[in-house]
Amino acid sequence: MKALITGITGFAGSHLAEYLLAHQMEVSGTVRKTSSIKHIAHLLPAVRLYECELTNEADVEKMIADVRPDMIFHLAAQSFVPKSWESPLATIYNNIAGQIHLLEAVRKAGINCKLLLACSSEEYGQVDTQDIPIKETTPLRPLSPYAVSKITQNYLGYQYYRSYGMHIVCMRTFNHTGPRRGEQFVTSNFAKQIVEIERGLKPPVLYVGNLEAKRDFTDVRDVVRAYHLAIEKCEPGEVYNIASGSSRAIGEMLQTLVGLSSSTISIQEDPARLRPADVPELVGDYSKFHHRTGWRPEIPFEQTMQDLLSYWRAELG
Repeated sequence: MKALITGITGFAGSHLAEYLLAHQMEVSGTVRKTSSIKHIAHLLPAVRLYECELTNEADVEKMIADVRPDMIFHLAAQSFVPKSWESPLATIYNNIAGQIHLLEAVRKAGINCKLLLACSSEEYGQVDTQDIPIKETTPLRPLSPYAVSKITQNYLGYQYYRSYGMHIVCMRTFNHTGPRRGEQFVTSNFAKQIVEIERGLKPPVLYVGNLEAKRDFTDVRDVVRAYHLAIEKCEPGEVYNIASGSSRAIGEMLQTLVGLSSSTISIQEDPARLRPADVPELVGDYSKFHHRTGWRPEIPFEQTMQDLLSYWRAELG
């Protein structure tokens, strides 16, 4: 079986590549000229890389015609929510144009393959208290350009499924973290700051944004296992949540990380880290996905935080 991962050099993409290779699949992935391959360097040459800008229609058509995958995991996106406020048009164009080119290339080539779209819990946006935990039927009230782009990706997938009979499954993944998470994301940012303090690279002050927001955290290694199950077992045209089913305040997550360090650390709010609009709480109900596949998260949150700290300790030497 041939699998194509867009965004293979990224956080989830690199873990997914490892998982698929361990399951004896032939794995290809897209890279950009500016991509760092450090997350997948240890997988080469087992992974075949294609330099492909997804916003370039000709690039995508050439790649699809060459790879002719049995399954596509579409993970590539501008996925940092704060950046979507700074560059709303660029975020929406990047995330939508890339997916349209991918879907059109598969359609035009007449390839019978399965596609998974990695969408986001950010689509739910402003959730009423009575709607927690969040089901797939919860109304979508997006609070960022990123969330709008993901809703559009979601609906495009449904449209191509209905219009052309393409096997497309959409996953709304809640917060996921673990080793290799980009330092701009909250769990990884905190972990990196802690290690910098441990190494004497910065004063013992950890800068934070909104610590009251509650998020549903799942380990990335559980998430990529879910992606593989989804593309194999889920109904095309359907949407499924991937979540842990419980929430933690950002402040609680921070205290877990700080508790895994022997350093004395003080906490200070940084106004620049506060969002223009923030979702108070996101807790996902993954029962629909569980009933379909039997999946449930397996890696304890404390282990995820320990592994994230270990990653940054290795990175910073």
